[in-house]
Amino acid sequence: MILLEALHIKHYVKDRLLLDVDQLHILQKDRIGLVGRNGCGKTTLLNIFAEKIVPEEGTVIQRTQCTLLPQLKRTDTTKSGGEVTQEYIQKALMSHPELLLADEPTTNLDTDHIEWLEKKLSEWQGAFVIVSHDRAFLDALCTTIWEINEGKLKVYTGNYSDYARQKEIERTEQQSAYESYEKKKRQLEEALKLKERKAQRATKKPKNLSGSEARITGAKPYFAKKQKKLQQTANAIETRLEKLEKVENVKELQPLKMNLPNAETFKNRIILRVEDVSARFGKRELWHNTSFFIRGGDKLAIVGPNGSGKTTLVKKIMNQDRGVSYSPSMKLGYFNQNLTILDEEKSIIDNVRATSKQEESLIRTVLARMHFFGEDVYKPVGVLSGGERVKVALTKVFLSDMNTLILDEPTNYLDMEAVAALESLLKDYEGSVIFVSHDRRFIENIATRILEIRSQTIHVFEGTYRQWKNDKPKKVRDDDKEKRLVLETKITEVLSRLSIEPSPELEEEFQRLLKEKREMGKPHQR
Repeated sequence: MILLEALHIKHYVKDRLLLDVDQLHILQKDRIGLVGRNGCGKTTLLNIFAEKIVPEEGTVIQRTQCTLLPQLKRTDTTKSGGEVTQEYIQKALMSHPELLLADEPTTNLDTDHIEWLEKKLSEWQGAFVIVSHDRAFLDALCTTIWEINEGKLKVYTGNYSDYARQKEIERTEQQSAYESYEKKKRQLEEALKLKERKAQRATKKPKNLSGSEARITGAKPYFAKKQKKLQQTANAIETRLEKLEKVENVKELQPLKMNLPNAETFKNRIILRVEDVSARFGKRELWHNTSFFIRGGDKLAIVGPNGSGKTTLVKKIMNQDRGVSYSPSMKLGYFNQNLTILDEEKSIIDNVRATSKQEESLIRTVLARMHFFGEDVYKPVGVLSGGERVKVALTKVFLSDMNTLILDEPTNYLDMEAVAALESLLKDYEGSVIFVSHDRRFIENIATRILEIRSQTIHVFEGTYRQWKNDKPKKVRDDDKEKRLVLETKITEVLSRLSIEPSPELEEEFQRLLKEKREMGKPHQR
């Protein structure tokens, strides 16, 4: 049964054709992931499906109840972004639509709640179209991927990993087509030069032709005719060259070799120590006294539920609070979403150069990996989109004269192509990286160690994200886990209100919720 049809859709942004979709339909129980670069029209297409936007051309036919879960921004200062997102999701699912259109539903959710949402949607009986940059989320839920590229929509069968494999095959085929194109082009160019040389020689009297033979009637017209025929052949070759369909070369990633400060006293040495450090938020203990260290070259992921104290830990490290000590060889660079390190009046490349000692060629190579090619690097930062500014800020931190990077949610606002580019940079990076993220695939691809904050305890796992997940005993039943998530959401909500408008009633409610959580029993500690 067809739930929705879209026919001959065309939609413009100013003079740019944003969407040019001939025909598509959504069937009962379809599980579709909608992907593409930032600004390609994903959100617009969902709004067209939901009839919130009327396209310049084309028709949308809804044959069932359709619910749109829009991109969410925190508007209520008493609630966290995660709490707002959860409320919208619960409300959308409770309406039991046959078709759910969800735009970045994992925004602001921690890993526990992303996995909770995965479970809800995997058990859900309706169809959905999900816009998401969370590759693990799309892998877990989708059986079809729609990609928007330069206005056109292409359908791929399978989840995100299947789509990525198909894209790699397309890339290989494009490379092969480019090589065939270049070979054919060279052959035609050489044939053209040969025919033009022969045509030129045909106008001259041959060396072995005597004067009397040259005066024979018909000799001159013969050579003129021969020249004309050769020139016609040359013209035909030239026409074939002009009609030869151009194939673009695949852009290859250039290897990186950065000059890290203090490299000889840094690699594999202990560069940062945290000793007997605890943290509180008001009366609430975030974590007990804890100790751990970071070595030069470590890639440490900091994970845990919202409100567990991840950002607090980062700030303690950044501020070198009591109990935090640095090695003299460590030089620390920091990225967050505020983007205050960028000068909007200066160009992309000038922003990066300002704090970098790397060679110009390397700076341009890294910018190209972030998809700032050629003259684009001279654009002023002030004209860039939000996602582009994040890429510039990340590049600036990455290429600064530092050997240890602290990145707070670096993949927020990046499309999948940009996330993949950042991953490739961090994999090649020989310095240390300490990062906070809820992007499971990003953590899996980058981290060599995992630091988890949960239930007022910090635990460091020596190994990758996948090893950590496999090592983690599954002793908590799903229903208990869901109850605890709901309870933790309520606690966070009350805590937010307490910080703004404290009252005896709220404090009593907070203590009651804490007692209820304690009675539920703590989750297994590794």
